[in-house]
Amino acid sequence: MQLMLSFFRAYPGQTVIMLVALLLAGVAEGVGLSALLPLMNIAIQSDATGAAAGAASTTQNEFERMVTDTLRVMGISPSIGVLLVVIVAGATVKSLLLLLAQRQVGYTAARVATDLRLDMIRAVLRSKWEFFLHQPVGRLSNSLATEAQRSSDSFINGATVITLLIQAIIYGAVALAVSWKATLVSIGAGAVIVAISHFLVRMARKAGKRQTKLLTMLLSRLTDTLQSVKPLKAMAREHLADTVLGETTTRLNRALRKQVFSAAALNSAQEEMFAIVIALGMFVALVKFNMPLAPVMVLVFVLGKMLSQVGKVQKQYQKMVLGESAFWSIKHAIQEAQAAEEHPGTGAQPTLHEAIDLDGVTFAYTEDKAVLHDLNLRIPAGKITTLIGSSGSGKTTIIDLVTGLLRPHTGHVRLDGTPLTALDLKAWRRMIGYVPQETLLLHASVLENVTLGDPELSQQDALEALKSADAWAFVEQMPQGIHTSVGERGAMLSGGQRQRIMIARALVHRPALLILDEATSALDPASEAAIGETMRHLRGRLTILAISHQTALVNAADCVYRLEGGQAVAQ
Repeated sequence: MQLMLSFFRAYPGQTVIMLVALLLAGVAEGVGLSALLPLMNIAIQSDATGAAAGAASTTQNEFERMVTDTLRVMGISPSIGVLLVVIVAGATVKSLLLLLAQRQVGYTAARVATDLRLDMIRAVLRSKWEFFLHQPVGRLSNSLATEAQRSSDSFINGATVITLLIQAIIYGAVALAVSWKATLVSIGAGAVIVAISHFLVRMARKAGKRQTKLLTMLLSRLTDTLQSVKPLKAMAREHLADTVLGETTTRLNRALRKQVFSAAALNSAQEEMFAIVIALGMFVALVKFNMPLAPVMVLVFVLGKMLSQVGKVQKQYQKMVLGESAFWSIKHAIQEAQAAEEHPGTGAQPTLHEAIDLDGVTFAYTEDKAVLHDLNLRIPAGKITTLIGSSGSGKTTIIDLVTGLLRPHTGHVRLDGTPLTALDLKAWRRMIGYVPQETLLLHASVLENVTLGDPELSQQDALEALKSADAWAFVEQMPQGIHTSVGERGAMLSGGQRQRIMIARALVHRPALLILDEATSALDPASEAAIGETMRHLRGRLTILAISHQTALVNAADCVYRLEGGQAVAQ
């Protein structure tokens, strides 16, 4: 029950309310059950002799005598009507308390899923960039979509286990009061049945772990496949993705079949074995020991209910362990991300009036080969600096170092002479506008794509950014102007138009540094030349750092550096 202990430690207040309500519900049910035996004896005597309903029995056992004496002390005559009222009142109070407990369970379960999702999102977003580089996107999707919900379901199943266990204990307590010998035999038989069928619970636990692993793998591969489905279809190679995804799905299906079999087998086996135990118990009590019918019938009822609840406890426990692996998986993922948390610091406020300098910077992704080695590079403020070089020469690495996503192994990145490590990194990043190679547009309006829903940005801010990006000319011609939807991934726009929307998004918060990371690589020469002209218009208003293999951004640049051999050579 380590899983439930983890939940209880996380939500102590809600747990106390739930447990108190469940305990009181069990007590209420026990009070109602205590009236069964005297009720049956009175009814049997009334039917046999025609005597008054309240006549006392001369063959009362200790438990029945205790119940009737308690009622008389309270000034209540133990008649059929009174006993029925006690039974109904106990059931009513139990139902109300169970409603309170189950409502608390439901609210807590919803909070469990919500908190896990929020913890995962926050931990990942606060982690270092190196952590992102090694994380498949599908793992995050699986954690948010399936593991959080399965964890919530496990909490519900675990709470149900506690509910049923309390009820089984109450039934057992009443049965002990009626006949402790028969009850101990029944408890022993129930324990044997639970032990025999426990291998089915272990089978379910293994199936649950398998499902968690395969769902992570499936969603990771599916995410990667969907991002490249167009070229796959264009080359008629989608069957390769189908083969890989189909194999994983088939393995997931086998795990689900084991889950279904273990649940069905447990249900069938328990029902049969419990029925045999109850039948043998009735035979021994009535034939071998000649027990009166009334206590035997009460024992059959309460012991049958007790064994039934014990069986349900095992079934719910089986359901709980199915999702247990999902909880530990998402907790492990959260802990991994938290361990990789980035600490941006609270240093001095950054400025960019003079230059960004990389002094003696060395950086390597692996120990055996440095991408940059003792590199010196100056990016003057208010100018356009373009980096060129072959793939893998370190251009993007320089951008990641300038933005603070990566930190040099040796050397320093300086802003106006101050090392980046001595500055407020978050404040520095708020001064950056970033335009990636991929045009990541939302299926939303131009306005939403520029502001990204930032409440601090107005429509006027978006309008000025579109004008600065030379995008307003085509946006105002659109059917609904700035409120026109750009379609899925910007499909309603041309490549050059999409890129200008991206530039407007980078400019809308008035950055001090604009970064173009291969932003024109997918454009035709005319569109690329137009972007280059836009950069010229922005010269002097902000600092521009571009990576490009195209001529437009090279021709527009004030400084051009070629990266080769881990060094920057001025061109």
